Amino acid sequence: MKFVDQVSIQVKAGDGGNGAVAFRREKFVERGGPSGGDGGNGGSVVFEADTGLTTLLDYRYQQHHRARSGQHGMGSDMNGASAEDLVLRVPVGTLVRDQDTGELLADLAAPGARAVVARGGRGGLGNMNFATSTRQTPRFAQEGKPGEERRLVLELKLLADVGLLGFPNAGKSTLISRVSRARPKVADYPFTTLVPNLGVVPYKDGRSFVMADIPGLIEGAAEGAGLGHQFLRHVERCRVLIHLVDLAAEGEGRSPLNDLAVLDHELARYSPELARKPQIVAANKLDLPEARARLAPFQAAMAARGVPVFPISAATGEGLGPLLDAVAGALWGGTLPALERPARPGRRPRASAREALPASAERPPPSRSPRGGAAPRRRKVAGSPSPSRAGKAPGKRATGAGKKAPRGPRSRR
Repeated sequence: MKFVDQVSIQVKAGDGGNGAVAFRREKFVERGGPSGGDGGNGGSVVFEADTGLTTLLDYRYQQHHRARSGQHGMGSDMNGASAEDLVLRVPVGTLVRDQDTGELLADLAAPGARAVVARGGRGGLGNMNFATSTRQTPRFAQEGKPGEERRLVLELKLLADVGLLGFPNAGKSTLISRVSRARPKVADYPFTTLVPNLGVVPYKDGRSFVMADIPGLIEGAAEGAGLGHQFLRHVERCRVLIHLVDLAAEGEGRSPLNDLAVLDHELARYSPELARKPQIVAANKLDLPEARARLAPFQAAMAARGVPVFPISAATGEGLGPLLDAVAGALWGGTLPALERPARPGRRPRASAREALPASAERPPPSRSPRGGAAPRRRKVAGSPSPSRAGKAPGKRATGAGKKAPRGPRSRR
């Protein structure tokens, strides 16, 4: 699929329906009066962010979009139906601007976000609305209002947390394919990457972030050299930028310090706000001998500026752990909070049961014998009464045979 991130389209909202001029002419209805209904409203043009789309390719070949108009009013007091809105689905992160004025109409940065860019016309009133006591037979109605028409520019900015910047062949595509499941094209010639690529990087404790790889920058990109600045818009929403420096770069004027200075200069020329974003410097291609020879002088020069350097090898994966830790610290504010570990089953709490109970609920100490030991427990002897029943009068079962005495005859009064 071809990647298209900027298009120009024309949208037209629906017109409102006209009101009707009609009179009731029915049998047995004398002087029916006006009965013209109202016209329906025209449909509006609505943009909606859809997570299933990644490009504006559909709008490159279909540039005219028009909503339906409202239905005209009818007789017998019947109003015309209003038209449905025309919903145009665009990728998440799309900016909608007015081409004539340059005004930003909508920023669809959230999934499912909607914005009305052209409102439909209102339907006209029928002649039944203009009847009065002095004008009982109005023979006119109101026409519908026309819908808005605009020329729009759609601009796509990818939503990513981390952006990769560097010269061509610095290893950006190799790095994003190493830390995520993105599979961009990787080759040994410059400008291999022609479109931005996104990848979800898994981190510790179930966390993850989105990384964006854009085509390489070279000196003079502001004047259109190379691919120019046309893809820098995709890292404007990033919170952290990674400057990938090629330690093994060959050519006239190529050195790690010079490459980093060129990147900072091109960022400042494109957007000063983008140049002020948090930046992390990563020195790539540590697996090559000439790169290791340039690492120590580059680290010493950057240490004098107070900037740490993370040496990595995107091809072998060396040094990627500390780099991802630095990115996570910049995204989530330092060290990650420690997770609460659940208590092991069967382990008693440290606090004793006596400390857990209130003071009023504490049990009294056990009684002691005069010798200092615990009171001996009494044994129950067969035939002896229990201590709880001692001193009670014996029941009827103990004295008699256990049978009730017969009752005598009742006396009659």
